[in-house]
Amino acid sequence: MTDVITGTVRGWDWPQLCESLDQCGYAVTPTVLSAAQCDELVGLYDQPERWRKQVDMARYRYGSGQYQYFDHPLPDVVDRLRQALYPPLVGVANTWYERLRLPERFPDRLEDFLDRCHAAGQTRPTPLVLRYREGDYNCLHQDLYGEHAFPLQVMVALSQVGTDYTGGEFLLVENLPRAQSRGTAVTLNQGQAVIWPTRYRPGTSTRGYHRITMRHGVSVLRSGQRHALGVIFHDAA
Repeated sequence: MTDVITGTVRGWDWPQLCESLDQCGYAVTPTVLSAAQCDELVGLYDQPERWRKQVDMARYRYGSGQYQYFDHPLPDVVDRLRQALYPPLVGVANTWYERLRLPERFPDRLEDFLDRCHAAGQTRPTPLVLRYREGDYNCLHQDLYGEHAFPLQVMVALSQVGTDYTGGEFLLVENLPRAQSRGTAVTLNQGQAVIWPTRYRPGTSTRGYHRITMRHGVSVLRSGQRHALGVIFHDAA
């Protein structure tokens, strides 16, 4: 199973995915998790010992719904997915920071980046599963947990749109300089993933590169139940 995930991610058309990130601000991947793997992760949701924290979104005015952060050790499928996705994305991260004239550069290995997080007091794991029921939604936000934040993150659909739920589109909003914000709705099949910027990405103009700030959320679920896996590469303080 673990070798399949790594091989699957390596076999994607990464030049095309990177071009989509540059041009559109997000990229939708081929299927990375099987239906059985998705169902297995959903099945963990009601096992309290697997989680370090549960958040009721309505309580904090984040929206409506619930999510839980995994505790150590991460499930093998989540750990392998995180490990497999980091190497092809770190090149994008460093290119973006170079274009934006930001000083930080990211190491080639996820372990070395996590060591950097841990040295700054960011030691708590951040991969999570979100659960939405009819009427639930997620307000636009960014997932920042401390001084260090990797510039890209990933969400994998664990439920099948049209079968398990309706509505609940993944939303991205770009705050464009000196212009109105631009929104995009993304719908994924079970096992597919979307990659997008954690905070901002480079945009181009006649004056060179500039920052385009991005936020993400989820539209109102019209029926059923929707689960999603969030893969965040930086740990939390």
